[in-house]
Amino acid sequence: MSSPLTGVRPLLHATLRQDGRHFAPWVVLATALSTSSVIAYPLVFPSAADRAALATAIGSNPALGIIFGPAHDLSTTDGFNAWRSLALGGFLAAMGAIFAVTRASRAQEDSGQAELLAAGVLGRSSRLVVAVAVGCIGSILLGLVASLVTVAFGGGWEATLLLGAGFATTGIMFASLAAVTAQLGADARTSNSLAVGTLAALFLLRGASGALQAPEWTFWANPLGWVLQTLPAGENRWWPLLLGLALSGAFLALAFSLQARRDFGVGAIPPRPGPAHGRLGNVRSLVVRLNRASLVTWGVAFLVLGYVFGYLATSVKDLLGGESGVQQILAAGATTPDELVHAFLVTILSLVGIIASVPGVQIMTRVSTEELEDRVEPILATPVGRTRFYGAHVVLALLAPAVYLLLAATIIGIVAANGDTGLSTGDVIAQGLATVPAVWVLVAVSVAVVGARPHVSIAAWAGVVASFALTILGPTFKLWDWILAISPFWHVPKLTSEDPDWWGLGAIGAVALILLAIGFAGFRRRDIAV
Repeated sequence: MSSPLTGVRPLLHATLRQDGRHFAPWVVLATALSTSSVIAYPLVFPSAADRAALATAIGSNPALGIIFGPAHDLSTTDGFNAWRSLALGGFLAAMGAIFAVTRASRAQEDSGQAELLAAGVLGRSSRLVVAVAVGCIGSILLGLVASLVTVAFGGGWEATLLLGAGFATTGIMFASLAAVTAQLGADARTSNSLAVGTLAALFLLRGASGALQAPEWTFWANPLGWVLQTLPAGENRWWPLLLGLALSGAFLALAFSLQARRDFGVGAIPPRPGPAHGRLGNVRSLVVRLNRASLVTWGVAFLVLGYVFGYLATSVKDLLGGESGVQQILAAGATTPDELVHAFLVTILSLVGIIASVPGVQIMTRVSTEELEDRVEPILATPVGRTRFYGAHVVLALLAPAVYLLLAATIIGIVAANGDTGLSTGDVIAQGLATVPAVWVLVAVSVAVVGARPHVSIAAWAGVVASFALTILGPTFKLWDWILAISPFWHVPKLTSEDPDWWGLGAIGAVALILLAIGFAGFRRRDIAV
């Protein structure tokens, strides 16, 4: 009788050779995030006055706290790197680990590879052990590479190694969580959605705690907060990482317990049966049906997001009032509290818009997935033409982000209007409407990529990544306007100003139309699934 772990070693070797390359983009992104901080900080902020101004700018923009967490020390290179990289780098490590575990476990069951493997000499638990091992190895490699490269460019040894250990621990935690969701979901897509949704919720709650300057216990109640409590370049505490490893052990115990009880090829949460009778009347209905679960999930997420950001808007004056640097700016007459609130609103809606573009890009990248799984050709063999098929996906990809953005803007407006912010619901909704064309540009990038060059579908996310970097971090690094203008959100006018500049919306609208035309032309002419 074979052991439950029979075949782990050769299967791990084969999986690393076949799927290990999929972790490389996450390693590159996290390494670039950390290394760029070390390189840019002394160049952009060479003097004490520059660094004090940086601390003031970050303190006057609570939106940055949502993404990067609280800034403990911005007077040193390592302190700046810890603030800028720790939370976001851990998020990248977690995403890579989740996808690696699901790909090596439930995705194999969906594709039939697991059944072929099980026909050989392979223990029942071997595939899950290998999947978790791939996620953990990738996370450790990410932390190690990011640390060593950052040190090579000037980072301090202790702070940087602790930073890399934080990346690795976050990845290990969510690799273990993905092992659990792989047992729960009805398929790989559902498993990924459960794990990524949990990561996003914890990241948002951790961000809200930082932006609202919540009590310290809120960070200890959140696993992502444990990593922030290591305080690289400050107290350099290693012991909070032990909490993450202990939680990982608990997740793994639960995952193997569930795996021993569930049937092969199905999850502990069974899928709902379809209707006994009925059919989809057109290709638009099919596209909505394929994306229905994720559309509902994103809708709930933006309801929560709108309330959190709305509450943050009602608190922004108090948060700014507690910053001595901001008070000095106001005393010098540089701006007014209301103008700071309005600027904060533009930043928040830009961030919401970037997030809203994600489901739109997902809808378009699913076209590539459907092609590779041979489900597009049977549809095109019917009277449904290529333009009609692709257009149904494009319409939904453009419409869904717009609805999500306006939904969040409406909730932000309602909550903010009830607080002492000087904002009305109409102001916030109007600013949200002005932000929609910028979101469409990011979706249009994915339309062009999937339509013309689907074999580089990862480039569909280029607009989202670039806009996030330029919109959220670009002004902090004092980049030139011509570089910031690459982001479509730079061209969104602030409607509360006396003379909004509407020409920018026309420019980004033209760019979106050009990208859409490229996508449709490419999809009409290229081979399917090639």
